[in-house]
Amino acid sequence: MTPSHRTLVTGATGYIGGRLVPELLEAGHAVRCLVRTPGKLRDVDWRSGVEVLRGDVVSGDGLEGALEGIDTAYYLVHSMGGGRDFGSADAEGARNFARAAERAGVRRLVYLGGLVPEEGDLSAHMASRTEVGDVFLESPVPAAVLRAAVIIGSGSASFEMLRHLTERLPVMTTPRWVRSRVQPIAVRDVLRLLVESAELPEGVDRTFDIGGPEVLTYAGMIQRFAGVAGIAARVIIPVPVLSPGLSSLWVGLITPVPPVIARPLVDSLRHDAVAGEDDLSEYLDDHHRIGFDEAVRLALRRVDESRVDTRWSSAAWPSAPSDPLPTDPDWAGGSLYTDVRARYVDAGTGDVWRVIEGIGGENGWYSWPLAWAARGWIDLAVGGVGPRRGRRDPSRLRVGDPLDFWRVEEVVPGSLLRLRAEMRLPGPAWLEMGVGRVEGRTVYHQRALFHPRGLLGHLYWKAVTPFHGIVFGSMAANIAARAEAVARTEKAGTG
Repeated sequence: MTPSHRTLVTGATGYIGGRLVPELLEAGHAVRCLVRTPGKLRDVDWRSGVEVLRGDVVSGDGLEGALEGIDTAYYLVHSMGGGRDFGSADAEGARNFARAAERAGVRRLVYLGGLVPEEGDLSAHMASRTEVGDVFLESPVPAAVLRAAVIIGSGSASFEMLRHLTERLPVMTTPRWVRSRVQPIAVRDVLRLLVESAELPEGVDRTFDIGGPEVLTYAGMIQRFAGVAGIAARVIIPVPVLSPGLSSLWVGLITPVPPVIARPLVDSLRHDAVAGEDDLSEYLDDHHRIGFDEAVRLALRRVDESRVDTRWSSAAWPSAPSDPLPTDPDWAGGSLYTDVRARYVDAGTGDVWRVIEGIGGENGWYSWPLAWAARGWIDLAVGGVGPRRGRRDPSRLRVGDPLDFWRVEEVVPGSLLRLRAEMRLPGPAWLEMGVGRVEGRTVYHQRALFHPRGLLGHLYWKAVTPFHGIVFGSMAANIAARAEAVARTEKAGTG
């Protein structure tokens, strides 16, 4: 492969797309990424090696320029979070992309979908993914539609669901779908096959089922995971009454994967998900796939070493694209409520910054834990992301990272962290934390902002205002105290 092979990747801010780009670069591709928010790729390690363009497949904005001169285009866009019209939006995006690819003279389309049963009713999500694949196969541009079942890799939604169910429940009552036959595949194999699909012969235009070397039940996967992780075998008691909807709520309660994401995963497991053929191996002369145990072992090692490059939560939670930013010179939306705090800190700015950048996940939010937990559980109950997405990295944040029920919108190292709320709210909200020097002293500054939508938004802010003194006031005090403790420890260590 030479750099003359020009490749476009959509979905580069997502789980698979964010891992595919560096693999393509290593294979010698010249890579262009099409994303709705280019700033989310600002801090990724491979940013300097790619061209990034702004665009949107559903509206069609930016597609013509993005596909110009492209040889292979990867379509890795899917409305996993759902929404009332996600199916029609997915289909429209695929049609726009296919038409633009034809006009641009693209030589190949590559799409990653899901394994579906030959017979039986498909869930809305599985039907949507199948429809997207069909759109590409009906296009004049040759397409390779890869279909996978459960993907085993650090940070994947399937892996996190399996991991947390196994680790947290020594005894579990389980629905019927745990007896479905599944052919899991390691994320490393998925990425390799996606990269190599760019080299398929020109006339190849079809679906390919891809899977690992073993077929297991989901219950069997739980037991095998326990063995690799070095924990006792789980006691699994099947029950016939848990519907997919109830199962997704159960998964959302036990794991970090919220019900709205768990539902399509559960739906995909209602039927057997086993590859009907392995023809891609013949085309690519590829006959070795990573086994389930090794895939789990590799994923757990990356988790233990905090080397999870992307996570299922890498893709942003749906929000209104017209929402203004708190940095707009003139607030575009009318009212803007704020809660502003500042404190002098007897520590260096670096000590304060380390505490700020370590917020969330295992470290919590430096204030009334019960209040934050309750807010997260309320969000989960009304269909939001909930409180347990955690952090991608225990000490470093980058733009676009999920952080519990927030998303990192801006990072100025050593100075400013701005988070945008992704919990269910009657209006957009932000939380800013920063550190600076005033008259020779270190100052921690904090600002919560809320732009109400309608009367409900105004009523919401007034209802929660009495709690701000406890939540935001104690946050500022505790961050300052933690930074001072860090400074004292460092001083004692060098004394």
